[in-house]
Amino acid sequence: MRPVIYLSSLPLLLLVTGCQDVRVGSPGSLWLLWLVPLTVAFYVFTFRTGTLLLRRFASPQLLARLTAGVSRPRQYFKAILVLLGLVAIVLALAEPKYGFIWEEVKREGVDIVVALDVSDSMLVEDAESAGRLSRLERAKREIADLLGLLQGDRIGLVAFAGISFVECPLTLDYGAAEIFLDTLDTDLIPVKGTNLAEAIRVSLDAFEGAANSSQAIILITDGEDHSGEALQAAQEAKIAGVRIFTIGIGRDEGAPIPGPGGGFRRDRRGEIVLSRLDEPTLQKIALETGGRYVRSVTGDLDLEQIYSQGIKAVLEDQELGSKRRQRWEERYQWLVAMALFFLMVESLISPRLRRGSGNA
Repeated sequence: MRPVIYLSSLPLLLLVTGCQDVRVGSPGSLWLLWLVPLTVAFYVFTFRTGTLLLRRFASPQLLARLTAGVSRPRQYFKAILVLLGLVAIVLALAEPKYGFIWEEVKREGVDIVVALDVSDSMLVEDAESAGRLSRLERAKREIADLLGLLQGDRIGLVAFAGISFVECPLTLDYGAAEIFLDTLDTDLIPVKGTNLAEAIRVSLDAFEGAANSSQAIILITDGEDHSGEALQAAQEAKIAGVRIFTIGIGRDEGAPIPGPGGGFRRDRRGEIVLSRLDEPTLQKIALETGGRYVRSVTGDLDLEQIYSQGIKAVLEDQELGSKRRQRWEERYQWLVAMALFFLMVESLISPRLRRGSGNA
C-alpha cells in the first residue's frame, strides 16, 4: 500500500503547512532528508578541524592575522541557512499538497467489443517470421497493447470458435479486462470451428443499448469462416450503426495446425490440414460496415492504427458516467521560494565582521 506520508517527515510538513491535512505526491523523495544529518556532520567536522589545521601549518602571529575579524556565530548562521535551504528543497521534491476542492469528472469515450477467435487454427505458429509465436498469442498481445491505449473508453471481450460468448462485459476497468484476456485459450469452447457470423451477433448484443454512433467491434481472426453467414451478420451490424474493424492474423500460404497429442492435425484422408488467412472475407466485412481491415504483421502496431486512425477518428464520444473527486492544491512553490531565499541570504552574509572606519 502506498504510504500517504512518512512519519519521520511529518513534523517538518506540519511546520510548513500548519495543518495535519497534508498529502505527499512523491513520498520516496523524503528519503533525501538523510542529507540533512550528513550535512550537519560535515559542518561539525569542518569547524572542528579547520582551526586545528591552521594552527599546525601557520605561526600564531600569522594565524591571528588570517582569522582577524572572522565571526564564528556568522559561520554558524550561514550553515543553518544552508541546512534550511536543503530541507526546503527536499520537501519541495516530495510535492506536498494541502487543501483540496471537489470537481466533477465526466468520462467520455466509445464502446469497443473485441471479438477474439479461439479456434484451433489460432494455434498455428506463423504470427512472426521466426515461427515461434502462435496467432492466438499474437492476438492477445495486440489486445494487451490496446488496453494501454484506451482513453476513457469502455471495452468488452467476446471469445468465439464454433459458438461465441461474452468473456468480459463492457467495462472501464482495464485491469479486470486484462485478467479475462489472460484466460482466453482454445480449450474454452468445446464446439470447434470458426463462426464469424455468431461472433458478430454476440458482440452486437454485448453493447447493452449504448449509442449506436459510439460502437465498434474489433474482430481478430484468421478469417476462415465455416458458417457462410459472415457478410449477412455484417449487414446487421451496418443496420445497427456499428462499425466492424477486422484484423487478419496468419499467412496466405498457410501453415499446419498443431494436434492435441503432438504433430499436426490431419484430415480423413491422412493429409496435413493447412490453415490459411482468408483476407477477402475480412475485407468485405470491414467494407460493409464502414470499418477498416488491417493485416497483422510482426512489428506493426495494428490495433494502434485501428484505434487512433479508425475508431477515435470516426466515432463520436459519448458520456460514460461522471464522478466527484478531490483535487489537492500543490504547495511546493512556497518551499522552492523559501529555499531560494535561504540560499540567497547565505551568499550575502560575509563570515567576517565589518571593520570600523578607523581600522580600515
